[in-house]
Amino acid sequence: MKHSVLLDTSFFIRLLNDEDPLHSNAVNYFKYFLENDVVLKVSTISIAEYCVFGKLEDLPLKNVQILPFNLKDAERTGEFAKIIFIANKLELDKLTPRAIIPNDSKLFAQSDLDKSISYFVTSDIRSKQTLTLLKKETNPKFDIISIDVPYTETFGLLGL
Repeated sequence: MKHSVLLDTSFFIRLLNDEDPLHSNAVNYFKYFLENDVVLKVSTISIAEYCVFGKLEDLPLKNVQILPFNLKDAERTGEFAKIIFIANKLELDKLTPRAIIPNDSKLFAQSDLDKSISYFVTSDIRSKQTLTLLKKETNPKFDIISIDVPYTETFGLLGL
């Protein structure tokens, strides 16, 4: 089975904005993944987030598989959200009549359930903190790649 990564909204924002301080890191990760046959995936959730201020046609979707959010993802999201809410000591009355589920919980559920996904690629520091909380109570099978670290450092490559 080929390895794949789930690309976060923050990754695409940096990839597509050449004025962003992390733009070159995002471009280098994108090239590295493509050159090394890593399957790139994006959730429909991230696409929705991106489309708040961006346009669908700007996303490099010809190089990326679209991952729909489905019933099993929803079920796992509820499990993850409960762990996160408890860890953050959210009171029950703040979760009723309905809990607003953070998108990271949804994206993490998708990353956990897709057997090929090894990494969630983001620049969002909160994502790392949230995954740390989850790892205290459950065993998600993916890790985070933070694009604030150059790809050469992440993968132990010499920048020659």
